[in-house]
Amino acid sequence: MVSMHHITRHTAPYLVLDGTPLLQVLQKIDSNKCGVVFVTDERGVLCGCMTDGDFRRFVVAGASPDLDAPVNRAMNRTFMSARLSDASEYINSLLSDGVRYLPLLDAQGRVQAIASTVQPPIRIGPFEVSETAPAVVVAEIGNNHNGSLDSAIELINLAAASGANCVKFQLRDLSTLYRDASNDHDEDLGSQYVLDQVSRFQLAPDDLGRAFDHARKVGVLPFCTPFDERSVEVLEGLGVEAYKIASADLVNHDLIRAVATLGKPVLLSTGMSLESEIVDAVAVLQQMPSPWVLLHCNSAYPPPFKDINLSFLTRLRTLGNCPVGYSGHERGYHVPLAAIALGARVIEKHFTDDRAKEGNDHRVSLLPDEFQAMVEAIRQLEEALGDGVRRISQGEFINREALGKSLVAARDIAAGDLIAADDVLVRCPGRGLPPYQKNRLIGRRAKRAVPAMAFFYPSDLEVERVAWTRYTFRRPWGVPVRYHDHRRLAGISNPDLLEFHLSFKDMDLTLSDYFGGPVPLDLVVHAPEVFANDFLLDLASTDAAVRRRSIDELQRVVDVARALKPWFQRAERPPIIVNVGGFSRDGFVDRAERDRRYDRVAEGLARVDRDGVEVLPQTMPPFPWLFGGQLYHNLFLDAESSTAFCQATGLRLCLDTSHSKLACTYFGWSFEEFAATVLPFTRHMHLVDARGTDGEGLQIGAGEIAFDRLATLADTLAPEVSFIPEIWQGHKNDGEGFAIALERLQQWF
Repeated sequence: MVSMHHITRHTAPYLVLDGTPLLQVLQKIDSNKCGVVFVTDERGVLCGCMTDGDFRRFVVAGASPDLDAPVNRAMNRTFMSARLSDASEYINSLLSDGVRYLPLLDAQGRVQAIASTVQPPIRIGPFEVSETAPAVVVAEIGNNHNGSLDSAIELINLAAASGANCVKFQLRDLSTLYRDASNDHDEDLGSQYVLDQVSRFQLAPDDLGRAFDHARKVGVLPFCTPFDERSVEVLEGLGVEAYKIASADLVNHDLIRAVATLGKPVLLSTGMSLESEIVDAVAVLQQMPSPWVLLHCNSAYPPPFKDINLSFLTRLRTLGNCPVGYSGHERGYHVPLAAIALGARVIEKHFTDDRAKEGNDHRVSLLPDEFQAMVEAIRQLEEALGDGVRRISQGEFINREALGKSLVAARDIAAGDLIAADDVLVRCPGRGLPPYQKNRLIGRRAKRAVPAMAFFYPSDLEVERVAWTRYTFRRPWGVPVRYHDHRRLAGISNPDLLEFHLSFKDMDLTLSDYFGGPVPLDLVVHAPEVFANDFLLDLASTDAAVRRRSIDELQRVVDVARALKPWFQRAERPPIIVNVGGFSRDGFVDRAERDRRYDRVAEGLARVDRDGVEVLPQTMPPFPWLFGGQLYHNLFLDAESSTAFCQATGLRLCLDTSHSKLACTYFGWSFEEFAATVLPFTRHMHLVDARGTDGEGLQIGAGEIAFDRLATLADTLAPEVSFIPEIWQGHKNDGEGFAIALERLQQWF
């Protein structure tokens, strides 16, 4: 079979005038992602083409690389083209791996269209159909309104609430579709049944238009399946943005042409068709300006699972040289999920509010809660499919440390000692060099003293490591510490404060075992999230017993903070950073439940004796990592509800920049606007970078936060607020990660 091409009449991305400056031409080549532009004169007549290679040849030939020069000085005047009226086979013969784009001309030589082996991105209204965009999910209402406009509007509302991107209807002109729509007595039983249904249950064109208008109003895109050419004319008058052609009409080339000549996206179902018939239909589409998507389908209602043959999706993509989708009539929604995994970019399922209603489509339709569950599962599956590049996720990093192994010293090793094989052991946890680095370590001279059973780190393999220094920040700063390392980390540099990150086991330790006397520093305490017996602190819980224990555990943290205070000469009212709870396991809660959770947090905090300390709820990420897995957070995500809580309770916040950047990215908020709103209510900051929606705790500069702009906002709105660099695993190797962060932050803060 010859290779297939696509035709687009949207030529603007491919064309430039012959007087266009070279710089603009090169920018257009870069932006259209095609590697080529075609050059025309003012009449639209093709006179040349330009690629990156043409530009290089122009420069190598000794021409002046003046980027303000017109493209006609550098363009290639030898080019391939074809007539728009040429046969599809001839156009195919001109296209190859080397020639992927071909201008199609009229009789005067003017560019009318572009043929390509690469289909341009397809847009169904605002939705893109591509490998990188979320799948377009279509609720097929069809005639499930049973002829009632009120029912159609209700189904549209339910589909929108269930997460559908589009709602689809059907339209037939019975006078031209059937031999004699008024007399079906001599028809076969199946045809007689269908004709009876559609004659009673079809919406009149005016009502269909009203349904379309309502769909647009509630945020879903309406389109329709026409079963005849007269219905196409009606739908054009109603302004539809895409068309579906039913499986039964795949062999109706006249109808395909009538639809595809309009230039709007065409979704073509391939049920009850032979492969040769699919190839013939695609050949018709190739000659038309409309882009197309082929939908795999089995046109039984419902089909046996053994007949669905979902693996044909791969073959269908090859046959159509286009995106593919799935139109399903089977019970349930697990087959569409498998279709997504196989590359389907459009999913269409019948939709009803009552499967007991009259009409065969109702019985194979999803109810609103089922459709919503399908959409949610599709979105989760799309996330799970990812981009095919192997990475270690944040949750895996956490578990890699807890469950993994590292290289440790078998004896006390002095700086300069030669490290022998017997000097290195493999032990848990995975906090240091991984075991596969053992051979790189053996035979080196130790760059530092390594006590027995201490970890080796990546810096032990490097020529240099970042050194601590004395810092000159414009605001109080400190480092995160534990009881066992606070003296060492405090003595390396000149912090103003120490932030103790407590574990539940630290709560029972004797402080005098770790403190020799008062130090001239301030104090911050970070409460544990997890307490004995896997208990997660959650002041917002709907379980009264969980709330009671959370209050009790937080009171113990307050008592520890009070006990620590005498050891810190600058501590007046030590802040206690608290993740107050409010998480859920299966999804975000609605706004009403969120507000109830805020109320429960406020009530719980009111029952804690906070005399002499200040409790600071911490801003949170959308997906917290707890017990090495991901949950959903609901509180202290957005600026509005977070600051409203502060205004209602008089409390202030700890702004965790990583957490809040993740939330802003996930929900599409401006991080700068978030920071500007929250900073006036902030007492303390955790400065740390973030990437995407769950990449938290990253080194400064390794993520997406613009710290220069954040510093400007903080200087204006919260000039006295303290901070620590809360880099994940920053404490390892004598706080190496903290030192790197502080060195980078100093240029802004």
